[in-house]
Amino acid sequence: MAQNTNPKNHFSHEKATFVVVDESSETQKIDNFLLKILKNVPKSHIYKILRSGEVRVNKKRIDTTYRLKIDDQVRIPPIVIEAEKVSNVIEPKHQQTAWLERNVIYEDDALLAINKPSGYAVHGGSGLNFGVIELIRHARPRAKFLELVHRIDRETSGILLIAKKRSALVNMHDMMRQNRIEKKYTMMVEGDWTESKKTVELMLKKTFTQSGERRVNVTNEEEDDSQNQMSKTIFYLKKSFGAYSFLEAKLITGRTHQLRVQLAHLGFPILGDDKYGDFSLNKALQKKGLKRMFLHAFSMKLKHPLTDEPLELNAPLPRELEAFLSQQSQ
Repeated sequence: MAQNTNPKNHFSHEKATFVVVDESSETQKIDNFLLKILKNVPKSHIYKILRSGEVRVNKKRIDTTYRLKIDDQVRIPPIVIEAEKVSNVIEPKHQQTAWLERNVIYEDDALLAINKPSGYAVHGGSGLNFGVIELIRHARPRAKFLELVHRIDRETSGILLIAKKRSALVNMHDMMRQNRIEKKYTMMVEGDWTESKKTVELMLKKTFTQSGERRVNVTNEEEDDSQNQMSKTIFYLKKSFGAYSFLEAKLITGRTHQLRVQLAHLGFPILGDDKYGDFSLNKALQKKGLKRMFLHAFSMKLKHPLTDEPLELNAPLPRELEAFLSQQSQ
């Protein structure tokens, strides 16, 4: 008899699981979405549950060509696969999860906030066996519910929220849609930024390269296009070093790669940005000790999703960024 032989697979073999689609999965085909989140499930089984209609989106049957929309609710049926098909499951090593507990900055029954290091993707995929959410689930096997509230880029460090209850997840998604969560980032950019405060509003367009890599560009297109989204950020100058500038940013919208694309478009690319930055400068900075992108999500203010009490979260600047900042002050 088929049975769930992978106790670390967080899609139940006893009952259906529901996943709410966020911006990171918007426009993704349903089959690719399932392949990404059902890590150890054979591809043949994923297509089987799709074709049989066991996977539903917003309570309706869909086919393999369906593209996801924000807030779609995906029903994933009980996952039952044969033992020999999951015998090669890779488990995280202890050193991959050891940092988690010391990076917790807030936790209660509904919410977990961690200070994510640079270099960790929030979820697995694209050649990665484990992202932060998979590592947390592995480290806390008894937790009944652990879901990402939002995402930040792999190269970015800072505050990452994980819901421990579905009601908390739904409420925080509502808050995000209504811009009721204040997020602040700090970054070092190339160039001499002179304005103490600057509001930037740019239309951004998502595109994909032939290899499937996501890119975001500034566009002047006005037409109603699901790939076009207005972005807005308020930037503050914290300190100028001439060749570099230390900035703080308050997000008004939360678009994919928003800060990176806006700043590159303005001629102030973030140091260490390997997608939108100054590649020759990045290479030179690596020799000076900056081996990552200088972008950190340091502050978040919101109402608690269940108690409605004010909640302020802060993540200190990582040591490697603090060290580079100190070098510029000498």
